[in-house]
Amino acid sequence: MQIAQNTVASFHYTLTDDQGQVIDSSDGREPLTYLHGSGQIVPGLESAMEGRKAGDQFKVDVPPAEGYGEHQAELMQEVPMEAFQGVEDIQPGMQFQGRGPQGVINVTVTKVEDGKVHIDGNHPLAGQTLHFAVEVTDVRAASEEELEHGHVHGEGGHHH
Repeated sequence: MQIAQNTVASFHYTLTDDQGQVIDSSDGREPLTYLHGSGQIVPGLESAMEGRKAGDQFKVDVPPAEGYGEHQAELMQEVPMEAFQGVEDIQPGMQFQGRGPQGVINVTVTKVEDGKVHIDGNHPLAGQTLHFAVEVTDVRAASEEELEHGHVHGEGGHHH
């Protein structure tokens, strides 16, 4: 069976950056399972999965526009320390959830100086080309319930 709209695919993957550093991998974990065509994985990877079948191994380079988007300068902000009430010690690299026009956004603290906290609302991988090595482990038809809910149930399913 080939991966197409309304199929559920499971795959192992290793994601590396331009320097070849591993960013994320399913190695040692369950494969990632998703409902094809529902936008649960980055668009560039989803389109590369189309037509594949169990056992296929391939590599795909996903440009930022088809991954986590370009890096947007307007998502970089400075906020006063007071905005982080109840947080004792704010350090670069800490992540917080904030509210943005699209709903909840995750922001990362980039630096703290002069009572101001510099935050970045870009996805950590924004502006990066994503290099995926993929091995498809399973393809099956989605159940009616899965199609109705728009996500996978049971084994290996991700709940948002």
